[in-house]
Amino acid sequence: IVDGRHVDPVTLKIALRARPLDRFMLVTDAMPTVGMIDKRFLLQGREITVRDGVCVDASGTLAGSDLDMAAAVRNAVAMLGLSLEQAVRMASAAPAAFLGLSDQRGAIAPGVAADFCLLDDDLNVAKTWIDGKENHVRKEPLPV
Repeated sequence: IVDGRHVDPVTLKIALRARPLDRFMLVTDAMPTVGMIDKRFLLQGREITVRDGVCVDASGTLAGSDLDMAAAVRNAVAMLGLSLEQAVRMASAAPAAFLGLSDQRGAIAPGVAADFCLLDDDLNVAKTWIDGKENHVRKEPLPV
């Protein structure tokens, strides 16, 4: 979870040097606030709010992330110094391989599900395709 709070970026950089890059995946424990204007929700009876991009309770205890996968890719590039290609691979091909789905997902190739997105110059999602069908196009990035 590359949000700068779950794991310190320095620790992540050390881990990336210690193992082959194909052993890493970008993940997010995205909570209900992702993509929403209201950055509050209840979790087990406690009010959770987004503070500095992460979900915390009233005492400041971490309660999840407000991180979508596009932001995880942006953060991997900005915080960890990965190339866009490396970050995208960690968000797509690596999880597909981990789940044993490389023949179905995680690549743009014949016979593989055509699920992909187009990023703008700021690495925000501009368009998406699911099963080869274009989906909703946002004119502006989601609020953070």
